[in-house]
Amino acid sequence: MDLWGYRQLALQMIKREIASRYRGSFLGLLWSFVTPLLMLSVYTFVFSVVFKVRLVNVGNSDNKFEFALLLFAGLIIFNFFSECISRAPGLILANVNYVKKVIFPLEILPLVTLGAAIFHMSISFLVLLIFLVAIGQAITWTVIWLPVVIAPFLLLTIGLAWLLASTGVFVRDIGQFISLFLTMLLFMSPIFYPASALPESVRSYLFLNPLTFIIEQTRAVVLNGMSPDWVGLAIYYVIALFVAWTGLFWFEKTRKGFADVL
Repeated sequence: MDLWGYRQLALQMIKREIASRYRGSFLGLLWSFVTPLLMLSVYTFVFSVVFKVRLVNVGNSDNKFEFALLLFAGLIIFNFFSECISRAPGLILANVNYVKKVIFPLEILPLVTLGAAIFHMSISFLVLLIFLVAIGQAITWTVIWLPVVIAPFLLLTIGLAWLLASTGVFVRDIGQFISLFLTMLLFMSPIFYPASALPESVRSYLFLNPLTFIIEQTRAVVLNGMSPDWVGLAIYYVIALFVAWTGLFWFEKTRKGFADVL
């Protein structure tokens, strides 16, 4: 499947997807910047001022902003994953008119959702970096590794999106299951805590969660000034490539039945 050949169409649809989300609002596209900025401000106030949360034996416990930054970095990853996965089961159902068009590449629909989510994730990371500068915390050179850390996560996510988009046509209940799954995943991921805060006997099981490694590596390169875990990243790349290939293969094999079901 020549996905690269449809890149211009995908880009146009991504732009339309982003623009449609803010169409008619007073601030328009500026909301994509204002929303994460407000959320980070709220996290900082609530956890650093009201609750005065400190991380014990993790990083710089004297930094009153540490918990808010840790939480925000984790939520950026989770929100990206949640946006793509929660919408995937209904993508084909919401675009029945495209199914009837033989020449339309249905496989780019999950890519459109992914592209829009990448845009919002990028804005959130920009807000995080600006906030680090604002509080006087140095941005270390290791932040350049962020795209390398995120890349396999994108592959894994699009693979799951293809799989769910196809399956959602035949099994309508999967959308309800995904909502429940994402709620569970929110608390089973190291978002409100670092993985290092757990006992070693439990910590290894936490890494069965595909979000755990990426969240931890994101914090490492952006907040802690550490280089990525190259061995772990290489393994993640292999798994992500397999999931992406499997998802696309399943989508192409089952798409012939879309028109019959819809």
